Amino acid sequence: MEKADLLEIANTTMPFGKYKGRRLIDLPEPYLLWFARKAEFPAGRLGDLMQMTLTIKIEGLEGLIKPLQRTE
Repeated sequence: MEKADLLEIANTTMPFGKYKGRRLIDLPEPYLLWFARKAEFPAGRLGDLMQMTLTIKIEGLEGLIKPLQRTE
């Protein structure tokens, strides 16, 4: 993961679904696990970021991402 990836995970919002408008880092881990197990991550950059977000959450590294969030 690159720094740019971490900044995107901290500040990109989910564009669809139950958690539309929520930042990727704020998506619940079970939701991301559902994509990994039952569905597929979306194609393209969003899917890549969601997969990275799941890895961050599984490894307990969310604290590294929260300070990168822009205030709105």
